[in-house]
Amino acid sequence: PRPRVSRHVPLHVTMGVLPEARGLRRDRVLGALRASFRAERDRLGFRLVHYAIQHDHWHLLVEADDDRALARGMMRLNIRCARALNRLAGRRGRVFRDRYFAQPLRTPKTVRNALAYVLLNHRRHVAKAGRRPHPRPEADFYSSGAAFDGWRGDTPPATCDEMAVAPPRCWLLGQGWRRHGLIRLDEVPGRPAG
Repeated sequence: PRPRVSRHVPLHVTMGVLPEARGLRRDRVLGALRASFRAERDRLGFRLVHYAIQHDHWHLLVEADDDRALARGMMRLNIRCARALNRLAGRRGRVFRDRYFAQPLRTPKTVRNALAYVLLNHRRHVAKAGRRPHPRPEADFYSSGAAFDGWRGDTPPATCDEMAVAPPRCWLLGQGWRRHGLIRLDEVPGRPAG
């Protein structure tokens, strides 16, 4: 069963694609996905606040007014993204592996951890593969990190509109998480901060 949704509690949503739709970290694909995200980022009680695109899945941080707004928002977003990806590949049919997984983020600390996990997810995958992250840390090009205003140090100049996301409305995702410190661009999610 899906978790109960409240407009006061953001959600971390994960969605995977089928093997034939892999290869999401390409510029053409990013352009198509951002166009889809832009069209659905703030509609009918559903807001896409942040995203990170990996090779075969993506992570989203979303806000939804209730269960119905989440279900309908994800359905609209998935249909629009599937059509865009199929158009690029010249194919038809299913794109996503299964239903999305949504995890409510109920405390400032879990929101802070989820922000780091989503926006720095590529660093996590690089470290997990035993490779060294880029020596000069910067926001992942395949995420909305450039629009995030909670980096420790300089804030990247991109706007939410450029990144195809909506600004957060709930306290937890907008301000509450800051109680646990701004996020460093050189963090590797899932490892102790050092």
